[in-house]
Amino acid sequence: MPLTAALVYGGANLVGAYMQGETAKDAAGQSAAAQLESARLAAEAAKFRPVGITTRYGSSNFQMSPEGYLTGAGYNVSPELKAYQDRLMGLTGGALGQAERAGQQYAPLSQAATGLFGLGQQYLAQSPEQVAAKYIQQQQDLLAPSRERQMAQLQNQLFQQGRSGLSVGATGMRPSGAAGLGATTPELEAYYNAIAQQDAQLAANAQQAGQQNVAFGTGLFGTGSQLLGQYQAGQVGALSPFTAYLGTGQSIEQMGQQPLTLGAGLGGQAAAYGANAGSSLLRGGLSAALTQQQANQISPLGSFLTGASKDPRLQTGFERLFGGGIGGAGGSGLSQYEMDALSRDAFNQSAYAGGIY
Repeated sequence: MPLTAALVYGGANLVGAYMQGETAKDAAGQSAAAQLESARLAAEAAKFRPVGITTRYGSSNFQMSPEGYLTGAGYNVSPELKAYQDRLMGLTGGALGQAERAGQQYAPLSQAATGLFGLGQQYLAQSPEQVAAKYIQQQQDLLAPSRERQMAQLQNQLFQQGRSGLSVGATGMRPSGAAGLGATTPELEAYYNAIAQQDAQLAANAQQAGQQNVAFGTGLFGTGSQLLGQYQAGQVGALSPFTAYLGTGQSIEQMGQQPLTLGAGLGGQAAAYGANAGSSLLRGGLSAALTQQQANQISPLGSFLTGASKDPRLQTGFERLFGGGIGGAGGSGLSQYEMDALSRDAFNQSAYAGGIY
């Protein structure tokens, strides 16, 4: 291929590629701008826009920046509720003072509970056996004076009757090996039998006394716990008026906050609906931008030049044109007229393929 024809082919190819690149670059810029605009519109539709509301209990207010963003929010309680709230706050101070004095007022309950705990410990410090032995000892100490008087009277009676030395009623050794009954007078035998019966009854009572001692000591702890519980309940109960007044004041405050909550809720719903609409808008804008980019990235003239540089018929015409003139044409057996006609036909087909026509 002659050098002049090669330069023509290469130049046409380079110019066509450059024009295609510039067209694609412009198309990409337009697509990016369209996408940014779609995103901006979608973000604008999804902005949070609270609604100011006024109710019987109060009203809400919202502060927005010039750009449309929330910068502040507040609410106002109605004058009637505000007056009720102020009166409740006055009662709350007195109720708190009453609660502060409750500790001193209920202090005797705490002291009594402490005393009962100590007394219960004293009772439970002894075992039932120790309590029983102590009981028997105490009862025998109480009975000893009367028993001694009875013995003295009996001995005096036997002496006056002249029977102080009489002894009857002795028994032998028992089958178990224990000693039998000793000989004595019938009066003395009755006397000692009465004492034995009294001691047996004391032993039974002593066992019961030991059990009662443990139960009584435990009961002291239970009673002390009840008193301590009453002391604590009194402390908590003393706070009831304060908490009741404070809670009612808080309820009034919540009633005044309702417009703020309702306004924020409506704004959130509007933002959600706007976000859905903005999403649809964004998807449509992206699809349109992509379609526009695909349509604009083709350069008809660039496509023509690139295609023409690769058309073999046009190459043949240029070779004959730049490769030797008529003589070059004569070597192929074609006249100059035929060669020009062949070049025009190849040019027209390349131009049609490139979108020029």
